[in-house]
Amino acid sequence: GKTIWTELVSDQIGVPSEVVNAGSENAGFGIAGVQRGWGNARPGKLLECILRHRTGNPIFFVDEIDKAGTATSDKGLSFSLEAALLSLLEPASNSHWPCPYFEVGFDVSHVSWLFATNSIDRVSAPFLDRCRVVQVEAPTLEQLRGFVQRVGKERGLSADSIWAVLAALDRMAARHRPSLRTVLRMLDKATWLQNRPRPH
Repeated sequence: GKTIWTELVSDQIGVPSEVVNAGSENAGFGIAGVQRGWGNARPGKLLECILRHRTGNPIFFVDEIDKAGTATSDKGLSFSLEAALLSLLEPASNSHWPCPYFEVGFDVSHVSWLFATNSIDRVSAPFLDRCRVVQVEAPTLEQLRGFVQRVGKERGLSADSIWAVLAALDRMAARHRPSLRTVLRMLDKATWLQNRPRPH
């Protein structure tokens, strides 16, 4: 849901967006880039997005920021994702941010950053100080039921198929709190069952 929300926001305001998962990125190199001289030298995803779309104010969404790691080179140098992001978020430095690959300063002060985490306790205080924290509660059962009805209609599901998903959702909710991801899987299965070829 977070990625879809980011895409909807970028569509509404008419700017490109880029999604990065902090848990799968090679620390800060994936976003900031790798300086020339390294075997895997390349510009980071931030500048690649800006140059590809020729837009200086994209939305950059970093998911699972609490899982940001640290990369260590063969020479023992370390580079963390949080450290890379601090210089990109800091107003004193992001208007002339030094790209490690191109080795020139870029104005990235107009980039909109969105970060998501399931555990804010694992994010450092210096990083949080540069962010506006918004806590989003998990959807209620009624909100999930409304989601099933809306998305089911958008997908062309019959009233019987939507009813079946709602009934399965209610049974699941009696045991534990279902997630939006689980509901999407249920809708995917209902769509497949409704549209699968039937023998004549």
